[in-house]
Amino acid sequence: QVQLVESGGGLVQPGGSLRLSCAASGNIFSIYNMGWYRQAPGKQRELVAAITSGGSTNYADSVKGRFTISRGNAKNTVYLQMNSLKPEDTALYYCNADLRTTAMSRLAYWGQGTQVTVSS
Repeated sequence: QVQLVESGGGLVQPGGSLRLSCAASGNIFSIYNMGWYRQAPGKQRELVAAITSGGSTNYADSVKGRFTISRGNAKNTVYLQMNSLKPEDTALYYCNADLRTTAMSRLAYWGQGTQVTVSS
């Protein structure tokens, strides 16, 4: 059993900041890539940012220069620092992990989502 638990969402004014956290736990052998996706009402889920086990990062054009993805020292956590937030950043944010379980299955897992609302 593998779990991804997100935290850090909330309501913030335009121009404000939030930091999302995601911790993976359970029967994990190794974690390859981790990332954050978001889904706004009526829209498809989209990649926000991703980071490999080696630290390479990838960002959606809409968040470049404002968001920063990082991994914790234990490599089972991933963070998303979001600055200069805009109303269009409002969405349900999901953590994703590409990992190998102790049973040697390589699968992608999702968290339950954390709501980010940017509004005055």
